[in-house]
Amino acid sequence: MSVQEGWTGRIYEDFEVGDIYQHPIGRTVTQTDNIWITLLTVNSNPIHFDAHYAAQTKFSRPLVDSTFTLALVTGLSVSDISQNGINLGWDEVRLPAPVFEGDTLYARSELLSKRESKSYSNRGIIQVKTKGY
Repeated sequence: MSVQEGWTGRIYEDFEVGDIYQHPIGRTVTQTDNIWITLLTVNSNPIHFDAHYAAQTKFSRPLVDSTFTLALVTGLSVSDISQNGINLGWDEVRLPAPVFEGDTLYARSELLSKRESKSYSNRGIIQVKTKGY
């Protein structure tokens, strides 16, 4: 019997423009997730933690803090996209629908472009569009 190495993520050469990566892991958002991120970010908007207040809004229940949604969708993509790299930032972040406690999120990414790094030899830059759903 031999020991098999686990998945260690893609490297620059593995990426092809137009590839779509359906990230396999989903994550159900819990009330604890929402409370912790709201406290950690000092977000005092009661729509995230006051059920009575939230019940009087058009959503009728607490919304999950959008910074958690962004972080979670990014995290779901790491094993396929940035396990061996550095995430240099986000551009054009959109949150088209609310997320609620109990929702399960998944993500998929499309490789938009790739190029050799101008600053570092043997390195490359990729641009992806990641969507959570």
